[in-house]
Amino acid sequence: MISVIYARYSSELQRSASIEDQVRLCRARIEREGWQYLHAYTDRAISGATALRPAYQQLLEDARRGGFDIVVAEALDRLSRDQEDVAGLFKRLNFAGVRLVTLAEGEISELHVGLKGTMNALFLKDLADKTRRGLEGRVRQGRSGGGLCYGYDVVRECNANGEPLYGGRKINETEAPIIRRIFAEFAAGKSPRRIALALNCENVSGPRGGQWDASTINGNAARGTGVLNNELYVGRLVWNRLRYVKDPATGKRVSRLNEADRWIERQVPELQIIPLDLWDAVKTRQQALKRDTRPDMREKPFWARQRPRFLITGLAKCGACGASYVKINARLFGCAAARNRGTCGNRLNIRLDLLEDIILDGLRSRLMQPDLFKTFCEEFHSEVNRLRIEANGEAESKSAERDRIARRIRRIVELITEDDAPLRALKQELVTLEARQLTLVSVSFRARIAVILELGGAQIRQPGHNVGTPPQR
Repeated sequence: MISVIYARYSSELQRSASIEDQVRLCRARIEREGWQYLHAYTDRAISGATALRPAYQQLLEDARRGGFDIVVAEALDRLSRDQEDVAGLFKRLNFAGVRLVTLAEGEISELHVGLKGTMNALFLKDLADKTRRGLEGRVRQGRSGGGLCYGYDVVRECNANGEPLYGGRKINETEAPIIRRIFAEFAAGKSPRRIALALNCENVSGPRGGQWDASTINGNAARGTGVLNNELYVGRLVWNRLRYVKDPATGKRVSRLNEADRWIERQVPELQIIPLDLWDAVKTRQQALKRDTRPDMREKPFWARQRPRFLITGLAKCGACGASYVKINARLFGCAAARNRGTCGNRLNIRLDLLEDIILDGLRSRLMQPDLFKTFCEEFHSEVNRLRIEANGEAESKSAERDRIARRIRRIVELITEDDAPLRALKQELVTLEARQLTLVSVSFRARIAVILELGGAQIRQPGHNVGTPPQR
C-alpha cells in the first residue's frame, strides 16, 4: 500500500515548522501500519477555506492517475474546511480507489464527511465572529481595525504588562501635504485624472509605492474608498462599512456594502489632516459632478445588467509600455497608462469596430497562409526534437538510477540475513528505495505511452502531402 501525506498551515502568523511536525506524526503512523511512504504534499500559509492550493490540486491530479493508495493527514481540516470541498475530495478519492486516513478521526467515511465538514464550517464562522468582535472592541477604543491608509504610520506600543497593543496610528508628515494638495486642487476644479498626472510627473509615490491613478483619488463615495472619501482625514474613524464574502466559483473575496446602522464611528481628532471646511467643499463638488450612471436595475432583465464583453477584453496591450488597452469612451480603446496615469507617451486610440475587423480579418486570411504554416511546422518539429532529446537524456539518467536502486536493494536483502545487521535502519531504507523504484517505473511507463501516442499521431501525416495545407483528419 503506497501512501502519501498532506500537510498545511493557514497563515504566516503560524509556525512554518508545523508542516514538519505534521509530516513527522503522519510518517510514524505509516510506519506502524507497514505502508510504503512515497512523499508529502505541503501547502504553506494557505487557508483551508479555499481549494485553490497548488499541492492540494496536485494531490487530486495524482490520485486520479493512480499514483498512490492512501492519503494520510493530521486531521480532516488540514485538507479542507469547506463542506463542499470536503465532500468533493472524498468522492474523488473514493472513485480513484484511494483511502483517506487522518490521525484525529481514523479512516474517513461518509459519516465523517457530513459531521466534520459541518463542524469545520462552523469553526470558520465562529472564528470570523470572534475576530470581528475583537476588531470592533479595538475600534471603539479609537484604534484602527486593520489596514494602513495613505498618510499614516503604524505606532508600535505595549501595555503595562509588556503585551503589544495593535491599531495605533500617527500622521505621516511626508504624505500629509500630498493629501492636502489633492483635496485643495480637487476643490479648486481640477479633475482626479489631471491631479494623478501631475503627481506622476513629479515622481510622487502613490499609496502602495506605485503610480497615482484617477480611481485611486476619486474612489467610490458610497463605499468610502479613494483618497477623497477617506473620513479618517477629518478625524472620523468609520469601521464595518464593507463586508467581504468569498465567491465560490473563483475563491476570491468580493466586497458588499453594509447598512449604515451597522457602521461604527469614532472621533479621532489627533489623526485629522484635512480641515472640515475643505472636506465639505470637496463633497459639494462631488455631489455636483455626480451622475446617475446606474438606472433602476429592476427594470432590466438579468442579461442586460451584465457588464459588456468585447472580443479584445483583457487581451489588447500597449506596444509602448505593456499596459492594457481599455475603453476610453463608447467607441474608442486607448492605453490605460497614458490616459489615467500619464506615464506612457502612446496617445494613439483605435475604434472598437475597426480593431475587431482587423483581428477577424487576420484570423481569416493570414492564420493559415502557406508560408506561415510552414514556419509553424518547422518550429514545431524543432521543439519536439529538442524535447525528445531532453527526454532521452532524462530517461537514461533514470534508468541508471533504477539500476543503482536495484543493486542497493539486493545488497540490503543480503545484509538482513546477517546476524549483526541493523534491521530497523535497513528496513526503513528498503521501504524508501522501493517507493522510489515504483515512482521511476511509473514515470518510465508514462514516457513510453507518450512515445506511442506521438508515433501514432505521426501516422496521420500522409507521405507527400503539401506542408502548406493542414493535414486531413
